[in-house]
Amino acid sequence: MLASLNARALLLSLVLLAVFLGLWEAASPKQELAGELTEYELLMGGASPKAAVPPPSAVFAKAWEELSDPFYDAGPNDKGIGIQIGYSLYRVLSGYFLAAAIAIPVGFLIGMSPLMYKALDPFIQVLRPISPLAWMPLALFVIQDSQASAIFVIFICSIWPMLINTAFGVSGVRKDWVNVARTHELGAIKTAWIVVLPAAAPTILTGMRISIGIAWLVIVAAEMLVGGTGIGYYVWNEWNNLDLTSVVFSIVIIGVVGMLLDTAFAYCARLVQYQE
Repeated sequence: MLASLNARALLLSLVLLAVFLGLWEAASPKQELAGELTEYELLMGGASPKAAVPPPSAVFAKAWEELSDPFYDAGPNDKGIGIQIGYSLYRVLSGYFLAAAIAIPVGFLIGMSPLMYKALDPFIQVLRPISPLAWMPLALFVIQDSQASAIFVIFICSIWPMLINTAFGVSGVRKDWVNVARTHELGAIKTAWIVVLPAAAPTILTGMRISIGIAWLVIVAAEMLVGGTGIGYYVWNEWNNLDLTSVVFSIVIIGVVGMLLDTAFAYCARLVQYQE
């Protein structure tokens, strides 16, 4: 039954995608001849095929061109899409795992100690709503390194969902399980490791899944600001070149990589869920 539902859902998704691409292709303006354009349109690049929103066929051609050699390096402003994604993933994962190393232990502490929850909650509520990009100017001034600043921004945006979900999951562990651990004279660390962590793991993984999505979202904007390398810089650089085909292609790549990251964490979350 489930396999049949999945197959029908996949078929419907493919049909919807085909309809969308067909409508997009049909609605895309055909390239006009240079002689039919006004002087203003010529100055604005109207004679160039890059000046209009590209049809899917042009995006597919660009994807084939880029993905056929994704790791070429022809200089600072001309690197393959694979290299650009690699830089972005390095920054995202560096900031993300640094945030996890702090958020999960602190979340355990908050979840298991009402005193620490009341003491730290005001700081969390003040810092959590601040946009991660608002930290970028301060990070650039203090750290004085664009790559480290981008990693710091990822750290800031990743820490809060993991911290809050970990604290929520730990505080929601059934008290009788903890009491049983105490009757066996388990210490606080052993109780946290043997009893609390397995029970809170689904909630913790949910927070980690939310954080990786936010981190991938933020890195694109951060790289547009700091420049140099990365998928965000690639988008901004192609926009400055008025290459809208490359811009649309990079948007698709950003979505695909984000989906793969989310899928990986969703799989990890399913592994720790209890099966009744």
